[in-house]
Amino acid sequence: AAPAQLKIIDEYPETMGDNMRKIEEYTQALERFDQKGFYQIEEKIERELDNFQLSGCGERPLGSLSGGQKRLVEIVKIMHAGAHLALIDEPTNHMDYVAKQQFIDWMSSQPRQAMLIITHDRDVLGRVDRIVELKDGRAVSYCGNYDAYLKQNAQATAAGMNNFEQVEKRMTNLKQKALDYQRLKEKSRNPGTIQKFKRLENEARAELAELSEMDKPTFWIDKQSAGQLDYKSAERYGRFKARNIRLSMKDAVSRSQHVLVRVEDAAVGVGERILFEGVNIDLREGEAVELRGRNGAGKTTLIRMLLASGDVAARASHKTIRDPLKPAQIFSEMPLASNALTVAPPALEAVEKTAGSRTAAAAPPSSARAHSSIKSPPEIFRERSAETSVTHERFTVSGVGGAAPAAPILYSGNLFLDPQVRVGVYEQEIDERYLADPLEAAIEKLYLSRDLPISDTKIRQLLADYLFTEADRMTPLKRLSGGQKARFQIIAMLANDPQLLILDEPTNHLDLPSIEELETALAKYSGAILYVSHDNYFRQEIGGEVVQIGAA
Repeated sequence: AAPAQLKIIDEYPETMGDNMRKIEEYTQALERFDQKGFYQIEEKIERELDNFQLSGCGERPLGSLSGGQKRLVEIVKIMHAGAHLALIDEPTNHMDYVAKQQFIDWMSSQPRQAMLIITHDRDVLGRVDRIVELKDGRAVSYCGNYDAYLKQNAQATAAGMNNFEQVEKRMTNLKQKALDYQRLKEKSRNPGTIQKFKRLENEARAELAELSEMDKPTFWIDKQSAGQLDYKSAERYGRFKARNIRLSMKDAVSRSQHVLVRVEDAAVGVGERILFEGVNIDLREGEAVELRGRNGAGKTTLIRMLLASGDVAARASHKTIRDPLKPAQIFSEMPLASNALTVAPPALEAVEKTAGSRTAAAAPPSSARAHSSIKSPPEIFRERSAETSVTHERFTVSGVGGAAPAAPILYSGNLFLDPQVRVGVYEQEIDERYLADPLEAAIEKLYLSRDLPISDTKIRQLLADYLFTEADRMTPLKRLSGGQKARFQIIAMLANDPQLLILDEPTNHLDLPSIEELETALAKYSGAILYVSHDNYFRQEIGGEVVQIGAA
């Protein structure tokens, strides 16, 4: 409704009295309001906010929301703007699969609204009508969706490589002609002939100089299309294809399907709120497991608890783990972030007050009361302390706005991460310790912090392998692009030649060639993979068992 109509609806009931003109205007405004469906708009917005996991944010000031939440609010605003043109930048980064599907469904249901979307999300690209690729300083338009783009790109790239090969041959011929004309000029004694060969030499060198100034085009063809090239085109692609990141992933030493990660009937909560329960994982070498769940379901929490359990087990393995194949039972506050406050959350306070007494026990979380397998925090702490004789360790957790959240607690079940396994972790956010450092110094610090050998030669090789330029070397990490930061995270993940890879949304900031290179390397990887991803193309490529965390 127009602002004038909204003003009529708001103000006229108090002022119109028996004024027939105002009554007529008010009636028309209400009819218009109803025709536009504005009586149902609040319910619809609440439903959409809920799908974007913003159901509790409707009455909160916008400034109090996180950056990611504000982005989702902007998406909802665009969905209701009724604009002729929507401009949207990377809309699905950090969306879970429910929110992303809602966005894609809305996209597909707006035939009269034009949209210009910047994205590397192949699920979104699969639903567009046209793809405009910015490459080599040009904008190239392809009709159709992502599958159509791949086919057209393969054809255009094959033709482009053929043209580039002809240019290279022409340059080789011109170089030879220039030398031949120079020799003939020097041998000639006839002034007219000398002038002729001089002119031909200059023409050849001028054309050669012009061709030499042309930048080599960026040639990239997706893996499937590249496999369908004819012999000559495939040979050209091998010579001319664009440089891509080079992932060096050594084969993990096989230990005959050794168990690296085991989770048995785990129930995890924060304070008195259960995040998830009944989770079981059995991950062996050469296998992949996907953690599937909505944002906030506890996927990252479970990963951090596994990593923390491995750290604790490694420091006290002779007391904590009697059998390497038997899951470790560990109760502790888990580290959620660096640079944090030390706190004693309510659940932990109850544990500390009753740890010496068998008669005092806090009630289990209300959502878990009906589950006999879920014990109260004091019972877990007493039982595991008696069994392991391991001193409870105090970790630190980060706070928001001065208030620190309760730490996650393993209320029941078992977590085991082999303390001997080398783990590589890809996280969405870079460790704050490195953000202020220039890229070169950050790589050196990263390796030294893990007691890994590093040299100037190794750093230069890593920079080249991951497509960093000379100018990038001295650029602070915090000033790098999202894609550059993602490549640094891959360097961090692979630094210790891991036998187990843990990946949290690895494709969010990578371009399409880099995503495909990562997928190819992971497909060849002989170790184990535990991953979180809402990229359906990536999920299909990596595969493995799907473990649902929380409600589907």
